[in-house]
Amino acid sequence: MAEDADLVAEIEALEGKLAEARGSITRRFIGQETVVDLTLSALLCGGHALLIGLPGLGKTRLVETLATVMGLDGNRIQFTPDLMPADILGSEVLETGADGARAFKFIPGPIFCQLLMADEINRASPRTQSALLQAMQEKQVTVAGEDRPLAKPFHVLATQNPIEQEGTYPLPEAQLDRFLVQIDVEYPDRETERGILLATTGAEEEEAHAVFSAADLIAAQRLLRRMPVGESVVEVILDLVRAFRPDDETASDRIRESVAWGPGPRAAQALMLTVRARALLQGRLAPSVEDVFAMARPVLSHRMALRFAARARGESLGAIIDETCEGLARPGAAA
Repeated sequence: MAEDADLVAEIEALEGKLAEARGSITRRFIGQETVVDLTLSALLCGGHALLIGLPGLGKTRLVETLATVMGLDGNRIQFTPDLMPADILGSEVLETGADGARAFKFIPGPIFCQLLMADEINRASPRTQSALLQAMQEKQVTVAGEDRPLAKPFHVLATQNPIEQEGTYPLPEAQLDRFLVQIDVEYPDRETERGILLATTGAEEEEAHAVFSAADLIAAQRLLRRMPVGESVVEVILDLVRAFRPDDETASDRIRESVAWGPGPRAAQALMLTVRARALLQGRLAPSVEDVFAMARPVLSHRMALRFAARARGESLGAIIDETCEGLARPGAAA
């Protein structure tokens, strides 16, 4: 019982700090609470996020603000077709010492940070994109045959423009699966845009302040994994991911006709983590079934693919995910 009371106290203390962090972020990134919550969820879970949105919607501003508020050392890489892996990872150079002796010295690249913004990641060639794979999964890179650990914590927040296709290289499925969530950054509504205009075009702007440190974030990530998850939530997660696999016996006819391939076990793991993060951000001690359905789109949409015929019919993964969640949410659906 004492351990349970300590856990509750730790969760409540973290919820207070998260509320302060959200307030500091939303003073600079106005009116996009869902985007802020999803990005914070990715950091709390120790994962990476893919931000999809048109230019000028504040994605860079969000990442810069997050680095300040979460107390992380941040770097930004502008991805271009001529970017090489060494431009990201670093390289060895031959250096001559004062005594005339020559030796190789490793010059670290911008990936050696705690929060990396990979801007327009799909503009880099597949060779350069693949340089991030080991870093995102194993939190280390191998250069000149030597494994070099990255800073702790390490997170990648990558951006993509959804409409520009010329001069881009689609991310491979193996790399997309490394992103914990896909976050769609939409146009703001009229009142939000009014607030943005007034807040960002005056003589002074709101400044973000540090709420967390790197050590605080690591502690929060450990605490999140100690949060209890009810059996009903676990069952819904399993029902949901298996429902999107065309060859699973529980898949509907529409899934079999429309979905080429569905989410794997890593998607279920991501849901188990992100539902806890959503509960934390909303001031609750444990996740609910509603959290599973709320996190379904950001967790699953980049881990599935439509068949060509489904795309030709104008179907979308978002609509299929929503429809499946609605079906599972109906009373007696699990039975």
